[in-house]
Amino acid sequence: MTKRELAIRIAEEMKLTQITVKEVIQKTLDYIIESLEHGESIELRNFGVFRIRTRRARLGRNPNKPDQEVRIPAKQVPDFKPGRIMKAKVEKPI
Repeated sequence: MTKRELAIRIAEEMKLTQITVKEVIQKTLDYIIESLEHGESIELRNFGVFRIRTRRARLGRNPNKPDQEVRIPAKQVPDFKPGRIMKAKVEKPI
């Protein structure tokens, strides 16, 4: 599902304009990104937690020269941990 499809669905259900809903969705995503940028975590009850995780430095291999090692520096990456309700609905045995 795309952001547009999500906006259409919400707009129809809530009897709002698609433009208004799309702006609200975009502003929500902007605030989540802004908070992560400042090192804050975002907790959305029953959905999950967005946070910043530090990935440690490590040695990798150059794909063009497999015998050559390349140092990969430590960096911060966004991380998502699903909430209990989401986990229960999404995780199913195959």
